[in-house]
Amino acid sequence: MIIIEDIHYSYASNIEALKGVSLTIKDGDFIAIMGQNGAGKTTFIKHFNGLLKPSSGTVRVNGVETTKTSVAALAKNVGFVFQNPDNQLFSETVEDEIAFALKNFGFDKETIEKRVTWALDFLSLTQYRKTSPFLLSGGERKRVALASVLAWDPETLVLDEPTIGQDHEQKEKLRQFITQLQTKNKTVVMVTHDVEFVAECNPRVILMRGGKIVADGIAKDILTNSKLLEESSIVLPQITQIFTKLSPLGLPTDIIDINEAELTILSKVKERQTQ
Repeated sequence: MIIIEDIHYSYASNIEALKGVSLTIKDGDFIAIMGQNGAGKTTFIKHFNGLLKPSSGTVRVNGVETTKTSVAALAKNVGFVFQNPDNQLFSETVEDEIAFALKNFGFDKETIEKRVTWALDFLSLTQYRKTSPFLLSGGERKRVALASVLAWDPETLVLDEPTIGQDHEQKEKLRQFITQLQTKNKTVVMVTHDVEFVAECNPRVILMRGGKIVADGIAKDILTNSKLLEESSIVLPQITQIFTKLSPLGLPTDIIDINEAELTILSKVKERQTQ
């Protein structure tokens, strides 16, 4: 569990990035943090594993205040994948990059080999095992950074813009993996601008604006509130836009994902056939 209580944070330039933010994240939660650039999203999640310490207020991870422990101590339980993978890649090969944290955490050689092989396969990186991560594309480097964290299986996974540079297949793999993590009661928090990905995943959505949380609720409620999204420079999911235009035909306007859309249309067709 991560408990954030009334935190403020100001950078050295005296820019106040967070203004009294409070949030409770329970074990097994899946949360998407959304908002326009400059809303404070990345600054906020960097408090979850002590990368940043609040100017005031408290952050507790499993009951421990982040100001009273180190990032290294928090890292094993809170895995963080940066928006820019180059901020966390440094090894000579992809294989070494994924194995690095596993070695630091004291895993035995056999376990390290199994976890590295699994992560490479899962994220379609096997062919790059002996390649320098810096010779890969931006999207591939992003997957290497993700693999290096997934390999040690942290209790909480924090992802900053995980879908940038990823194609539909990789996004679907990520969505399926997050679903698997939820069955294991893992906690997943992601910052994203990808409204379509959020709509398909259907997590709890935290909407930030101006360094504050302005909305907190289920995806269906947040992503179908056109006024709320417009104020945060976020567009409605495409399916929601379509169903909004079809509302004169008696279709609901709060549809956010493909499966729900299909079921709703089929139900409407059957209803008309019986009339």
